[in-house]
Amino acid sequence: MTVVSGDNGINEQINPDLRRRRLGRSIFVLPSLFTVGNIFCGYYAILATMNSNFNQASYAIGIAILLDMLDGRIARLTNSSTAFGLQLDSLADVISFGIAPSVLALVWGLSAADHRLAWTAAFTFTICGAMRLARFNVQAGNLKHFVGLPIPAGGGAIAAIVHFLGSPIATPLGSNLMAAGVFFLAFLMVSTIRYSSLKNLTLGKKSHLTILIIALLVALIVYFSKPTLLAIALAYSFSGPIARICSFLRRKKHGDELTIANPAHHQ
Repeated sequence: MTVVSGDNGINEQINPDLRRRRLGRSIFVLPSLFTVGNIFCGYYAILATMNSNFNQASYAIGIAILLDMLDGRIARLTNSSTAFGLQLDSLADVISFGIAPSVLALVWGLSAADHRLAWTAAFTFTICGAMRLARFNVQAGNLKHFVGLPIPAGGGAIAAIVHFLGSPIATPLGSNLMAAGVFFLAFLMVSTIRYSSLKNLTLGKKSHLTILIIALLVALIVYFSKPTLLAIALAYSFSGPIARICSFLRRKKHGDELTIANPAHHQ
């Protein structure tokens, strides 16, 4: 039992168990604070887009991605994952990576396209992102990989494109290409294409190599943010379809080899 001084100057006795319970409650709140920061970034990105501060909006979405990664990591490290935290995180992701990027794409890149096409593309991205989150919440406990493009990656791809190009798209051709890209990202989110997860990234025997790669990426982002962030976003977005195609080709080659090796069996 520990003796401490109270606010009124009278010594109070605090049970160590009570102290541990208070610390436990603080730990459970910590991931939610990062989630609230995620929501703030999404809200700020929407306001920045409305005020034509498109680069600031893309920065806010990028910071939201970082906060989203941290809240999940901290929740797992402190064993403080809760059903409430999962639902709050999903709502934050809808705002920061569903609504904010779609509004950014609509105002920045789709204004020169037919307004019906522009609204359809933007809304399709938002609804597909929401569906992707709903499926993830149902399957999260049973998956070793992501099924479909994660919504932070989809929103981050749009933010990276805006950050890279800078000036708003002013030609119908450019807006139509942007609409095609938004539709493509929406399709990837609701697809069954597998994407690798970084949740299990740990520092093991090759920790020095992991740290070196992270340090190089940070340096590239700081000094060459536009091409680096765009390359990361596009590489991850296309990694799923490329892996699916390679897997299909390997199975086809294996089947052809079996046919050649056992021609009588396939007659």
